[in-house]
Amino acid sequence: MLEIGTPAPDFSLPDQNGTLHRLSDYRGQKIILYFYPADMTPGCTSQACSFRDLYPQIREAGAVVLGVNADTVEKHKRFEEKHGLPFPLLSDPETNVLQAYDVWKEKLMFGKPKLGIERSTYLINENGIIIKALGKVKPKENPAQMLKELG
Repeated sequence: MLEIGTPAPDFSLPDQNGTLHRLSDYRGQKIILYFYPADMTPGCTSQACSFRDLYPQIREAGAVVLGVNADTVEKHKRFEEKHGLPFPLLSDPETNVLQAYDVWKEKLMFGKPKLGIERSTYLINENGIIIKALGKVKPKENPAQMLKELG
């Protein structure tokens, strides 16, 4: 995980509609930047839907939600449409941003090492500074936990 108090790495990634998003686009707002393994899987779906359900309160608290993984723009679009997600899902198939945020990790899959995303969430302040960094988060609990952090 990146250290609290350090500048969040900038990025430029397309969302499910092909629109590019940069960290700098969100200056003046808090950002919940969450990294999740894959669209359409049970844990990732419950996490995304929980962020969806809390999104009005998150916006009211002055923050935006951005989800990131290595899936394609097209897969993100299907995920967004199926679950009515009101926030951008950013596509990083080259894993550059995943690596910059230190969430691209070696994991064991069926007893064999494989690179993948460690479910993690960063809270970034209005000036682009990391103010909370959580690794190995629980999908269902993470959105409420982040809303509480917005306080």
